[in-house]
Amino acid sequence: MTESSTAGPPAGPDALEPAEFQRIALAIEAAVGQAIVGQREAVRGILISLMAGGHALLEGVPGLGKTTMARAFASSLGLDQRRVQFTPDLMPADITGTTVLTQDEGGNAQLRFQPGPLFANLVLADEINRAAPRTQSALLEAMQERNVTIATTTHPLPRPFFVLATQNPVEMAGTYPLPEAELDRFLLKLEFGYPSREELSAMVVATSERAEEPEIAPVADPTTLLRMNALVRAVPAALHVVDYASRLVLALHPDNPDASDDVRRHVRLGPSPRGAQALALAGRVAALMDGRVSLAFEDVRAIALPALRHRLVLSFDAERAGVSADDLVTDALARVPTEP
Repeated sequence: MTESSTAGPPAGPDALEPAEFQRIALAIEAAVGQAIVGQREAVRGILISLMAGGHALLEGVPGLGKTTMARAFASSLGLDQRRVQFTPDLMPADITGTTVLTQDEGGNAQLRFQPGPLFANLVLADEINRAAPRTQSALLEAMQERNVTIATTTHPLPRPFFVLATQNPVEMAGTYPLPEAELDRFLLKLEFGYPSREELSAMVVATSERAEEPEIAPVADPTTLLRMNALVRAVPAALHVVDYASRLVLALHPDNPDASDDVRRHVRLGPSPRGAQALALAGRVAALMDGRVSLAFEDVRAIALPALRHRLVLSFDAERAGVSADDLVTDALARVPTEP
């Protein structure tokens, strides 16, 4: 069993220092807070996803400011941002792009690739569960490989590339459930809750006093974000902490001997290996934002709910009994000890 390193990530000529990482991350969070009232957990979760180089799924009812939040993050980082309104008639080519027939200066016909809205640094996939499955699946390659293949040609997407998808948890008419393979590509699933009375009053006052959203000055740039992504992956993690993340994921598998009765009864399919990877990767961001330079048990536990809730496939018994994925993950956190 190896001990956790305290020396920090390896330094290099272009390396970002952990203290600088923390300063920039908190500055981004503060900048976004100028446009968003409350929603601290969602803001922190999106920030963690960006710093880790992953994608985020945001669930909440309409009118809470999800689009405003996406624009605020793009402005604070100087990112090129595009918004796609997903609808049942949206086709894959509408988001990936297509090949069109054009004429050159000499009047000769030629085929030219016309990029779709996926070719941006930050893509807001609004109401993603309204698109048909074939359009949803068009995102899979983009989210995983950061490429788009049209016919036989592969086109690289800009770096950095981040998908922030939203869905309405209440309205089901005209929606298509996201397939498990696509859900698994999201690093975190975040809840965009209804504001408290104080937050709602502050939101009403702020929006009535100004006609436009506040202008957010960039506090970083895309190159800095890529350096932050690299630093996150250089953060050391002791084997016993990684083992805890693995045991936490396995405790949510119904066929695991150590699974609880609730997991066996209410879970059809447990988290994939990406669940453990998400715990370790997003946990590293949490450590850096807390001023530490190695992954710890508390980082894994802090990120467990958003990293695992969307990776559980529940049974019909769970729905009838009113048992949610959050309930099962919370129970696993209480049952699985940090030391084996």
